[in-house]
Amino acid sequence: ARTQVGNLAHALKTPLSVVLNETDGRSDEAAARIRDQTAIMRDQIDYYLKRARAAALAGAVGTATDIRDPIEGLVRTFGKIYRDRDLALVLDAPSGVRFRGERQDFEEMVGNLIDNACKWAHARVEVAVATVPGDERLPLRVTVADDGPGMPPDARAEALKRGRRLDETKPGTGLGLSIVADLAAQYGGQLVLGESREGGAEAVLRLPGDAAN
Repeated sequence: ARTQVGNLAHALKTPLSVVLNETDGRSDEAAARIRDQTAIMRDQIDYYLKRARAAALAGAVGTATDIRDPIEGLVRTFGKIYRDRDLALVLDAPSGVRFRGERQDFEEMVGNLIDNACKWAHARVEVAVATVPGDERLPLRVTVADDGPGMPPDARAEALKRGRRLDETKPGTGLGLSIVADLAAQYGGQLVLGESREGGAEAVLRLPGDAAN
């Protein structure tokens, strides 16, 4: 199934690129609609490719990823991407903590959360990693918090729906949080949205993991 989804997605990408190229240099309403719909189709293709990959990899036995390097790399990357915003990205991640899963999926989940926090933050984004010894099933916690306007409780469930954007003025497709939630679920994990200490948004990613010996 994963192979067939991949074949279909790659087969569609080229004709979609051709359709999109036909709108280059055009500013009429029809061209704008084509660009918008083509972007939506591309996002859907990427979304289901990622789901297929996650479904296949989540069943892998014995896969473990030390998260220190990937999470440090993500913080550095988004610090560069948003350097014009002069944001302070603060990381608290102990050594020797592992995610029981693939590195690419961990980076996909945490990267989306950091990206989302940077879009909304006023000045500061905090990323914290911890393990909860009493939780044998989902001991790994990754918390991403910002000091932005926050998210009302009734909007949090909406934010996790695929393609749902709470503010159309912000860049993006609305797929980020739903992809995180879906990937976490593939590993038996969970994404919980709440309020940060500074009144902004807080995302807590609960995942299978452990502390390396």
